[in-house]
Amino acid sequence: MAAPVTNIFAGLSLVLDRMAERRDQEAWLAEQCSCAQARYLVLDPSGESYLLREAEHLRWLGEAERRELFADVPASLLGIAEGCPHFLLALDEAPLAEALQDRLAARRIGLREAGLRLSAAEAGLFAYAKGLAHWQRETRFCSGCGAPLERVAAGHRMRCTSPSCGRLHFPRTDAAIIAIVEYEGACLLGRQASWPKGRWSALAGFVEPGESLEDAVRREVSEESGVRVGEVHYHSSQPWPLPASLMVGFLAQALDPSIDLRDGELEEARWFTPAQIVAGLADGSFATPTRLSVSYQLLAHWLRERAGLELDELTADHL
Repeated sequence: MAAPVTNIFAGLSLVLDRMAERRDQEAWLAEQCSCAQARYLVLDPSGESYLLREAEHLRWLGEAERRELFADVPASLLGIAEGCPHFLLALDEAPLAEALQDRLAARRIGLREAGLRLSAAEAGLFAYAKGLAHWQRETRFCSGCGAPLERVAAGHRMRCTSPSCGRLHFPRTDAAIIAIVEYEGACLLGRQASWPKGRWSALAGFVEPGESLEDAVRREVSEESGVRVGEVHYHSSQPWPLPASLMVGFLAQALDPSIDLRDGELEEARWFTPAQIVAGLADGSFATPTRLSVSYQLLAHWLRERAGLELDELTADHL
């Protein structure tokens, strides 16, 4: 069943045309870079960007500011939104952070905070830019011959500079599954020892080579909790460039409720009924996953479907 709410960082295609078919057209790219409507998103070496001091919006640079401040920084095309070309400027050697904040009349902001404060479009653009910038920083040498790489296709490909190789390298995304598992009116949640007290989340893990997403759900849930899973159904997905993942959310049915924490990754795993979650929120013993994550939306969907409860309303009562 489709998610009732678009996950944070998702839905960018509704507002942005990535213009993938024009990334190799140098004349067109130069025209877009120099037009008065161009907007540039700056990311510092840590992956943070800049937020307006007086409003909940990213501090985009105009074309004149880009020429003045970062004329030598290569611009990577994000796409066209609202008739304006949007670009990424990923700084390898940023000016002093405080000085740049003052120059832009802005403050630095990380993606996790931005996802909860910005509009869906700006949060999605920030996530897109951060994921692309991370890949660019991590992909400097050819994995085939070891020669340096050069950036091509408006920042979306790397090409080996060795004449005898010339291999192309493309951005990568690491697929991960996350699932709400149900058994006879209760859902399975786990927690890690490093998490804040009382926080619980859906179980998650990376997909392995030669594995379907559904099989990854069954394997990960079994490895982490010992619970055997049968039916698995897709719910929704979420780009998660922290640093380079795609979270794919599922609803699953357990074959039996037996829990066996075999691999030691989880401190605890438990079955929760809707009534137990409500009671735990009321007395402070239960904390939800962060609203930023698809895990929150999976739990919200399950409570809505099984008990007619709205997680946003339940958590608002106890903020």
